[in-house]
Amino acid sequence: MTRAVAALRHYPLVAAALAVGAVGLVLLAIELELAARILVSVFAAAVALKEGVSMVRRLLSGQFGLDLLAVMAITATLLVGEYWASLIIVFMLAGGEALEDYAENRARRELSALLDRVPQRAHRIGPDGAIVDIPVDAVAVGDRLLVRPAEIVPVDARLDSLEGAFDESSLTGESLPVDKESGDEVASGSVNGPAAVEIIASALAADSQYQRIVELVREASESKAPLVRLADRYAVPFTLLSLAIAGIAWAVSGDPVRFAEVLVVATPCPLLIAAPVAFMGGMSSAARNGVVVKNAGTLEKLSRARTVAFDKTGTLTKGHPEVVDVRPAAGEGTANLSADELLRLVGSAERYSSHVLAAALQQAAERRGLALSDSTDAREVATHGVAATLDGRALVVGKPAFVAEAIAEDAAPIIRPELPSGEAAVYAAVDGLFAGTIVLRDRVRDESAETVAALGPLGVTRVLMVTGDVEATARPIADALGIDEVHAECLPADKVRIVREAEPRPVVMVGDGVNDAPVLAVADVGIAMGARGATAAGESADAVVLVDDVSRVVEAITIGHQTVRIALQSIWLGIIISVGLMLIASVGLLPAVVGALLQEVVDLVAILAALRAVRAGTRGVPARPSRRVPQLTR
Repeated sequence: MTRAVAALRHYPLVAAALAVGAVGLVLLAIELELAARILVSVFAAAVALKEGVSMVRRLLSGQFGLDLLAVMAITATLLVGEYWASLIIVFMLAGGEALEDYAENRARRELSALLDRVPQRAHRIGPDGAIVDIPVDAVAVGDRLLVRPAEIVPVDARLDSLEGAFDESSLTGESLPVDKESGDEVASGSVNGPAAVEIIASALAADSQYQRIVELVREASESKAPLVRLADRYAVPFTLLSLAIAGIAWAVSGDPVRFAEVLVVATPCPLLIAAPVAFMGGMSSAARNGVVVKNAGTLEKLSRARTVAFDKTGTLTKGHPEVVDVRPAAGEGTANLSADELLRLVGSAERYSSHVLAAALQQAAERRGLALSDSTDAREVATHGVAATLDGRALVVGKPAFVAEAIAEDAAPIIRPELPSGEAAVYAAVDGLFAGTIVLRDRVRDESAETVAALGPLGVTRVLMVTGDVEATARPIADALGIDEVHAECLPADKVRIVREAEPRPVVMVGDGVNDAPVLAVADVGIAMGARGATAAGESADAVVLVDDVSRVVEAITIGHQTVRIALQSIWLGIIISVGLMLIASVGLLPAVVGALLQEVVDLVAILAALRAVRAGTRGVPARPSRRVPQLTR
């Protein structure tokens, strides 16, 4: 009851229509029919006058809307004495806003859920072990935080506890808890599992993933799609058709009531409601599937996408080096280590390095379950490598020239493998003997090939790779993924020019780095890989993929197709039902009051049809990659 009262307060015109109707029925019950007629007629005329003034203002500004028919229907029913039908039409117009709000709120649930879950407090652990609650904005990088069971992670961080399980469904759509180990990244907004864990903050609250997502959601929830105005494109022909049917019915029957009865069922509320509800549903579905669409009009463009351009590094590839081969040296004058022992020693030494490859080497050893050793004398020689004593053995890791200096004169020399473009090698020596090399490269994402292949059935006729890498690096990856057109060694200005000139349009650009921000802004639809990508890329893009999964681009295009189709289906469903009711009314089989009540049913049918967009997506999308551990070759 309380909720109903609050709703009526929020929609005063609905409350007024209900009140007038109730009083009118009471007057009829006590046989004051004239008083009931006057009350209802004056109220309906006042609403028609108010709506008419607004309509005239829109007409003067060049906007021809379907609300013209509603005003004409109210006026016509009043003129022929069908005042109860007039009241029902008023209630329908007033209730349409409430129905639309309800539908949009349901469709927006996944979007608003992110806003409702913004963390406000964090539990900071002091040097003495004391726990102090602080505002999340006061968290500094490096702070040690406690996250209790079922609490939301307040900022981006690294797990300091040995292990933990986190629910990332609000961020990624992944329904199962994700297991993390010490050192793994934990995204803000994920929900901790059944055990308390400690984390080390790696970003401020304002720079954390969840806060960036919240800002994107705010933009998304306030947007309005160009296709929403599609209903108004039907305004002129639909109005002319309605007036023609009503006029013919009047002329043939000689009864002006027929004219009013036809216009009653021509009221266009379903057309006005269907499109915006469908697009809000599509945006909701996209958010639930890990893609924040900033502007609802983006869905309409995605549905018509004909060209898709991909950046390479961080988009089609993982964007960070991974160990792909461990090559221990064998034979006389070498260290003769096993592959596991070589990787273990190198991973141990790289714990003391700040080089970009250090983390990949350490992680590769940890993934194999190798126990890393500590060193008390490790030292890093900037841009060259690391020297350390590990388990009583002298280890040198780094560039070949740096390692060669540590090799004894009578030992076997360093062997430099021939590496294809895009690969790098780290060399190692143990106790003055060459120990071997470890090869790293930026790996192609598991889902990239399936993603490219899935674009064709969605109407995409041209796929490009636009990258700053050299041709020798980009071409083999493009060939493996089935991309024929490669633009290599591109500066940001080159990418902008290529995408701006690309045909056929619309053009979708997918990228992740700061250098992709300009081209994402100039594309018809810019999609940023936002799970690890630069903030600049996310801010300039029209949509942001929240998970490290490029196949969500196909998901977004699929949702765009289905959303537009559902919006158009809902619009045409409203038109067909309305025309059918007009034809029935034209032969005198549909009294004005009954027709007005049936329009409420048509409204509900249109809304329910449009709400199907909440479930858009997932069909024709490549399977999401499993969380498997990369296997290293020996």
